[in-house]
Amino acid sequence: MLAILFATIVLHLTDLIILFVSTCTNAWRTHGVTSYDLWYDCTQSNGGYHCRGTSDADWLQAVQALMVLATIFSLISFIIFLCQLFTLVKGGRFFFTAVFQVLASLFVMSAAIIYTVMSPEWKNESDGYGYAFVLAWLAFPLTLISGFIYIVLRKKE
Repeated sequence: MLAILFATIVLHLTDLIILFVSTCTNAWRTHGVTSYDLWYDCTQSNGGYHCRGTSDADWLQAVQALMVLATIFSLISFIIFLCQLFTLVKGGRFFFTAVFQVLASLFVMSAAIIYTVMSPEWKNESDGYGYAFVLAWLAFPLTLISGFIYIVLRKKE
């Protein structure tokens, strides 16, 4: 039981880190020395970065909000899990934790889908998705699996 509990905590913390990094970093889309993310568009020139704010497109604001919500819900889920670990009765399930974690997975999935569909078309072959976009897609199944583990997991003495 202790090994499963430790593995679940490690999975949840890994997912939180991935969500935080994918939300904050500047690499959702790349084009040569230019990178685009949810908050800034940056160009590298003369060893430094020149950044400007992103557009006020509604779809981009939706992606921003969903990624922030996913990170917050996953953090709340972890805090609830730690509280339930000490207050839940023997044999109880972590449903409340699971609900927040599954909602976080749905938020990150929705954000990644919206970004995939609505991001500007590539102009040439050198454009591509950055590592933050890949991390967002990686966070979706990890968060969903973590939520399902919390549904199945029972508290034992």
